[in-house]
Amino acid sequence: MKKKRRPWLAIIIVILVIGAIASAGKKDNDNSGKKDIVSGGDSSETGSSTDSDAAKDTGDSEAAPKKVTIDEQLLFEKDGLKVTATEYKTDSIWGDGINLLIENDTDKSIGLGCSALIVNDYMIFDLFSSTVAAGKKSNEMMYLSSSDLEAAGIDNVGKIEVYFHTFDPDTYMPIDYMDCITIETSAINEIDTTPNDAGQELFNSNGVRIVGKYVDEKSFWGAGVLLYIENTSGQNVIVQCDDMSINGFMVMPYFSADVYDGKKAISEITIMSTDLEDNNITSVDDIELVFKILNENYGTIETSEPITFSTK
Repeated sequence: MKKKRRPWLAIIIVILVIGAIASAGKKDNDNSGKKDIVSGGDSSETGSSTDSDAAKDTGDSEAAPKKVTIDEQLLFEKDGLKVTATEYKTDSIWGDGINLLIENDTDKSIGLGCSALIVNDYMIFDLFSSTVAAGKKSNEMMYLSSSDLEAAGIDNVGKIEVYFHTFDPDTYMPIDYMDCITIETSAINEIDTTPNDAGQELFNSNGVRIVGKYVDEKSFWGAGVLLYIENTSGQNVIVQCDDMSINGFMVMPYFSADVYDGKKAISEITIMSTDLEDNNITSVDDIELVFKILNENYGTIETSEPITFSTK
């Protein structure tokens, strides 16, 4: 499945994710800025809140997760490029990851990137990219964002789905796209399939469901609206939003979530602190926005009516 990502959008997303990772440690033990979404939603839908993951949020697990391992395995070998998953590792800052042995048996440098990374059916943002010179080998880590795993409520990484692509390191133009590769870990039978969808349903149409989980007024960049997104539409989609206002003042939302068919995502709408300060917004109380559902080529599938919701 070919992945077409706009360069400027990718840059914005990378910046936002780095900010989220940098603030993850601070937010782990500080819930003072989080406000539940208590009312609102698409008037054409039920707008009811859900609580299927209430047990997850309590953090009352009986035992610490077991050490996760994988068997060494060939992921793909094509056109002189060979990629092998050799080991599952854990880093105290970047989180869990897979060590990849990349062997380039061609006469030119090749870049290897990750178009999509999915853990336990949740989309996880990927920062993986590597260039290997002609005739050389390289050991590289493909990290699974610790903040993304935590947000999705993933304690045991059991299944990892990867969509690799190769590219020209001089022009960054794509060369080839690989089919989905699935890696199963030693925790494959310990996956918790309970959806992490507690919150207020905001949108539910044509197989795309969006739940507002909470508003974080102490997000790294300013404020954030955390969403649970589920896609059973039969096609890969991109979820964005527009025409957003907070307490009646227009703001610029930074948000784009790729959700493959049959998958889920936890993603945050980011509002910059400058927007809040310019409009003297000290408390995020009432929010209005429009959701846009796009296909992989950024063609519009559906645009919602204005959706309003509140934290009070």
